[in-house]
Amino acid sequence: MSGRRNDQFNAYMGEVEEEHEQEQEEEEELEADAVDFVDEEYYYLRAGGGEDMAVDDYDIITKVTDTSSAQVRKGKDIQGIPWGRLNISRESYRLTRIEQYRNYENIPSSGEAVDKECKQMEKGGYYYEFFHNTRMVKPTILHFQLRNLVWATSKHDVYLMSNYSVMHWSSISCKLSEVLNFSGHIAPTERHAGSLLEGFTQTQISTLAVRDNFLVAGGFLGELTCKRLDKPGVSFCTRTTYEDNAITNAVEIYDSFSGGVHFIASNNDCGVREYDMERFQLLSHFRSPWPVNHTSVSPDCKLITVVGDHPDGLLVDPRNGKSVASVVGHRDYSFASAWHPDGRTFATGNQDKTCRVWDLRNLSLPTTILKGNMGAVRSVRFSSDGQFLVVAEPADFVHVYSTNADYRKQQEIDFFGEISGVSLSPDDESIYIGIWDRTYASLLQYNKRHTYGYLDSFV
Repeated sequence: MSGRRNDQFNAYMGEVEEEHEQEQEEEEELEADAVDFVDEEYYYLRAGGGEDMAVDDYDIITKVTDTSSAQVRKGKDIQGIPWGRLNISRESYRLTRIEQYRNYENIPSSGEAVDKECKQMEKGGYYYEFFHNTRMVKPTILHFQLRNLVWATSKHDVYLMSNYSVMHWSSISCKLSEVLNFSGHIAPTERHAGSLLEGFTQTQISTLAVRDNFLVAGGFLGELTCKRLDKPGVSFCTRTTYEDNAITNAVEIYDSFSGGVHFIASNNDCGVREYDMERFQLLSHFRSPWPVNHTSVSPDCKLITVVGDHPDGLLVDPRNGKSVASVVGHRDYSFASAWHPDGRTFATGNQDKTCRVWDLRNLSLPTTILKGNMGAVRSVRFSSDGQFLVVAEPADFVHVYSTNADYRKQQEIDFFGEISGVSLSPDDESIYIGIWDRTYASLLQYNKRHTYGYLDSFV
């Protein structure tokens, strides 16, 4: 990497950090305003209630508990926010959030241009219903642009990042357990060629992928840590690069064409690397013209979508790393992509606040443009049966589009807080949403609606 490229990267990261600090300050101001009006309302404006009553009311407001579907049916807020006791309604605060939330853009005014050109799809779809919100789980985010930190391996099992730890949550037993702690020293217990036997210390985890019995965590300095969930210890540790521009932006685990399990890592050094998960060997490595923020492998493993620090996306042949096509239309950098099970449709998510759906048979224009409410599209997921596309903004909104309705109808899941990740269970029965918030951090669970209901059980 040239010195000029390092200078550009350092300048870019300085802008990102400054922008992130500004966003955090704005969030803190909004939260402080909320606390201020709670304090004012219940310590000063409730005349005649007495000091004890005021203190009790304040405790009720600030004490947040889990929320069940039965409580929501009786009128409780899904996050447990006591709107009836505040001097602002949920509707008013929602409008304030939408008006004041500033979408991060690498290309100025990319979101404004889309707002003028695109309309939102019809709301009113009802495909998943609220099931539970647990406050025991505290999702966190390390890098504000990277939001792939929640993964469901079944409708009951969820893995997520919470500070330095990978945590496992069982929704059926309501137990939270630690899987890996990166705050100290992590070293492999197995011996594989290329593995760093000395391991890592205080690894900052930027991205995560969990599927079946495999877990891969990517770090800020290009670290990759692999673990088999059915075995103790760590299987493999490596550094993808020792360049300064080394953050691991995304990891995807998938079934290879040969039948083995592989994973692919997207890195800020412009590299895309494929590993097998049996011997953890590097199988292929190709480079993009720009830092790679996300990659996804087609169901037949013949194409890879590559998106990153450029408005255009690429389709790459994994056999030789050569670009075979590009998709043009986004106005900013992309951080998400996903393939439909049909193998010819894929989606890309961009900081211009849109998710665009493409068809391999005609890549000249997207078949559909899906616009968000507030910010960048940070995560996209197709359901395994292909009936739904789940699109997550950076905060407050997750959209579930019906592919059967040509994406023209959506269910909008509305809450308050930054989104650390969104995941569909492999059977599409549950959607999990990680919420990162100073007061209301939690894990939301929505379950698929059925004509008939059955008693849940261990499966």
